[in-house]
Order: sequence, then C-alpha cells, then structure tokens
Amino acid sequence: MAKGYWIAHVDVTDPEAYKGYLAANAIAFAKFGARFLVRAGRGEVKGGALHPRHVVLEFKDYATALACYESEEYRRAIVIRDAASVCDIVVVEGYDGPQPG
Repeated sequence: MAKGYWIAHVDVTDPEAYKGYLAANAIAFAKFGARFLVRAGRGEVKGGALHPRHVVLEFKDYATALACYESEEYRRAIVIRDAASVCDIVVVEGYDGPQPG
C-alpha cells in the first residue's frame, strides 16, 4: 500500500509565534504517526518560486495523511500556523509501482 505525504512550503512571518505552531502540530503528528522526511534543511529552488522552508511528512497511507490534516488536533494548530506563517500544503498519495530501469 502506498504511503501518504504532506508536502509543505512555508514562509515563517513570526518566528516566536511559529514555535507555538510547532508545539501544537506535534500533538496531531504523534497521534497519526507522522514521520519527518524533510524539515527545513538546506535547499535550492531550481525552478519556479516557493516559500523558503520545506517540509515533507510521511504517514502510513493516504487516508491517515488526510485524517491528520482534518483532525481536531491539527485544526487547532492551523489557527496558530496561519497567524505565524504563509504556506502551501498538499496531501498526496505516494507511489509504489515500478521504477525506471
């Protein structure tokens, strides 16, 4: 079964308030078994325009990734996130089919 992922591109506008979002999202992420694959490490945008902070979270499957985003725990975190940052988030289903040669 393919895993589920959140891919987020974030511009933190209030670093102090964003710390509150990190604490709040940890509750939802723990409940739904999220695992950070990328968390604001170094990166270079090679095409287009993105927010400077990149995050990729992995979940056991797509349904779990959606359930986490739609959970009451994460809804509480969204209020803090939206006051402290501008972001784009997509929830996607992973791919577990054939790979190139």
